[in-house]
Amino acid sequence: MKTLVEKFLSWLGRTGEKNFTCDVCGREVFGGERICAACEKTLPFNNGHICPYCGRRVREAGVCIECKDHRPAVERARSAFVHEGAAAALVRRFKQGEKYLFRTLAAYMFPLLQQFFADADALVFVPMTRRAQRRRGYDQSRLLAERLAKMSGKPCLDACKKRRDTAAQKGLGRRERERNLEGCFVVCDRAAVKGKRLVIVDDTFTTGSTVSELARVLLRAGAARVDALTATSVEYKLFRKT
Repeated sequence: MKTLVEKFLSWLGRTGEKNFTCDVCGREVFGGERICAACEKTLPFNNGHICPYCGRRVREAGVCIECKDHRPAVERARSAFVHEGAAAALVRRFKQGEKYLFRTLAAYMFPLLQQFFADADALVFVPMTRRAQRRRGYDQSRLLAERLAKMSGKPCLDACKKRRDTAAQKGLGRRERERNLEGCFVVCDRAAVKGKRLVIVDDTFTTGSTVSELARVLLRAGAARVDALTATSVEYKLFRKT
């Protein structure tokens, strides 16, 4: 039986979507892989002990202190990588103009979608305001969600809007982030989400404030369950500011 990685490479072959250089080091690759074997060894995969709720890496097995004190509104969250090293660099490049990297990040998120959220009815993405999207040129979360939808066969719902720009989240504590995001998301297609098991797709899970705010809005609109899948997550020990 083929592994998930082998199935993905087979899928690439059928669609003709192959890389010719590694997206980390730029060296030539020969098997269609997005990242060469040498660079893949350096990637901080989110393995080992992770919090069962927020999905961030923790030093000891069990629920992290953050989630004991204040659980995210999503049922579960998972991420492909810890937000450090080459993985953090990929996300930064993706958000700063290297749009094509959505394919690489989605390739590593896809096995988690199959493993943890196979029963999900649909994917949703963290929306941007039109102004913010014009400034960047694309909505990075939407690109990831649409790619994962194409790979999995699950629908990607354009059911939510962000109705106002918010201050940059970087450097804010959890409570500050929550206040910053309060009321910024709205469900514009309640019928599409009602009774559905949804997975929010985003690039990075830091404190969970963004996906939690969106999850609360979706649950109030009638979603049956909301989970989250991100490319990276910030290790618990790295984020203690409240």
